[in-house]
Amino acid sequence: MDKAIEKRIQEWLGNDYDQDTRSEIQKLIDDGNHKELTDRFYQDLDFGTGGLRGVIGAGTNRINTYTIRKATQGLATYIIKQGPSAVKKGVAIAYDSRHKSPEFALETALVLAGNGIKAYLYESLRPTPLLSFAVRYLGAQGGVNVTASHNPKEYNGYKVYWDDGGQVVPPHDKNIISEVRQITSLSQVKLLDKETALKRGLLIYIGEEVDNAYIDKVLPLSLNPQIVKQVGDSVSIVFTPLHGAGITMIPKLLDRMGFKRLHIVEQQKDPDPDFSTVVSPNPEESAAMKLALEKARELDADIVLATDPDADRLGVAVKDSKGKFVLLSGNQTGSLIIYYVLSQLKAKGKLPENGVVIKTIVTTELQREIAAGFDIECIDVLTGFKYIAEKILEFETQGVPGKPSKIFLAGGEESYGYLIGTHVRDKDAVIAAAIIAEIAAYARFKNTTVFGILEEIYREYGYYSEKLKSLVYKGKEGMDTISSIMRQLRENPPKTVAGVKVNYIGDYQKGITVEPIKKQTIGTIDLPASNVLAFCLIDGTTITIRPSGTEPKIKIYLSSMEKNDSKSLDQAREDVKKRLEMFLDEFISLIEELVNQ
Repeated sequence: MDKAIEKRIQEWLGNDYDQDTRSEIQKLIDDGNHKELTDRFYQDLDFGTGGLRGVIGAGTNRINTYTIRKATQGLATYIIKQGPSAVKKGVAIAYDSRHKSPEFALETALVLAGNGIKAYLYESLRPTPLLSFAVRYLGAQGGVNVTASHNPKEYNGYKVYWDDGGQVVPPHDKNIISEVRQITSLSQVKLLDKETALKRGLLIYIGEEVDNAYIDKVLPLSLNPQIVKQVGDSVSIVFTPLHGAGITMIPKLLDRMGFKRLHIVEQQKDPDPDFSTVVSPNPEESAAMKLALEKARELDADIVLATDPDADRLGVAVKDSKGKFVLLSGNQTGSLIIYYVLSQLKAKGKLPENGVVIKTIVTTELQREIAAGFDIECIDVLTGFKYIAEKILEFETQGVPGKPSKIFLAGGEESYGYLIGTHVRDKDAVIAAAIIAEIAAYARFKNTTVFGILEEIYREYGYYSEKLKSLVYKGKEGMDTISSIMRQLRENPPKTVAGVKVNYIGDYQKGITVEPIKKQTIGTIDLPASNVLAFCLIDGTTITIRPSGTEPKIKIYLSSMEKNDSKSLDQAREDVKKRLEMFLDEFISLIEELVNQ
């Protein structure tokens, strides 16, 4: 075994670490499990631009009490450098239903308190958007959310937010990372015990006051409250929190809006860190929706809503034209929300001239078409909701108080994250659940369905469809494989895919677009550098590939469309489906060749 790894292992067997941690490591040594030991200790768990995420366990490359403490000490040091007012403002902390989430949240609070920084800690689990809201409501300098979102049960994470309520972006992210990397020893970590922190007023628990303030801000976002009041009682909704934090807010908000026929999936109602009824608590996956769909069929419900463990992502199922429940993609749900918001604002004469829609670069171009149909600007940002939050802050900074230079109306990303309004600066499944429920009520009022509205959108703007494939490469070898794939695609890009010419390539790392045959730069990309390649084919199909920022995956996004001028919607749907499957198979084969070289 590498000497540096052996040294780290011996350090963690010392008295600075608790007995359970030492025993966990000793067992791996006794079992001769060198591969697992290497993976746990070959590096520090990377504190990336959003914070930490990793498998729970002992070791430098795992998330545990000690990696949490070090990360928080780095954050505390950076806040102290912002001056006394930043220290006084404090930090808000929330957590979800995962293993160790309450413990890690408390450890975070006690390290902040040890540095003289007030810690506002939720008394029980809350959705991610409530953390973003709390930062703004409490006037805090920042926030920490202990969650691994929709990852499997073995994972947990640590997301850092700044005073605007958004996840940290430059320069704060890089500066915090720099401070975290300076913490090389546990002796550098300042820590108070819970009783002392409470006594000194440095640990303050957040109760229902913030919950109620959030609901009071969200309710006015309803565009047709009278319609909801009129037909809300007749809209049947099945909801599952997938054992997570959505249960704390969504039923309460929908009830306040006037939706009285909410049916919660009992088997998934209570928080459960093992997510015992699902393989993965991810509403993007149909298997996670199985129990909710069974209940919806049994009750003949109108819609199904599902949130991931930290309730920032929302999955939706609706009845199609034949009465069969179908799962909507993140692109479809986001497009429905944007169309509904823009169309209703226009109908009421409230659509602002300087309104904007914001989406990520891998989110459907249908949203740009919808925005254009209402003469509204659509802005692309890099993948990650923090870039949407950054834009909202930019508009506020460019304007005068109360009058931003541009008004954010709606936006989101294909990975089931959406937002309307600006009270929250992260994807918000609570608000999204409310607006989808309202769309269902509006559809009933108009004698149609949610699916019917989606079909109307396709008839007006063309049929758009997307496909996502994730290839998993775990551990150190996996990281090397992912790096190699991106390097080879950048150095020797394909000139055709399935016989269709690549028109141009968008290289977001270099900030340029390239014509692949002559390898000539033909344009620039005005976004921050990111390890993303987009292959734009001559037939309008786009294939985008990027490494995941939070998981050991490389992600392939495909998108294509058909205008409905000369064919039926069913035919357009079938043609696009076949095209996407063909291109995906071909591109995966290309990647497999690169891996096997």
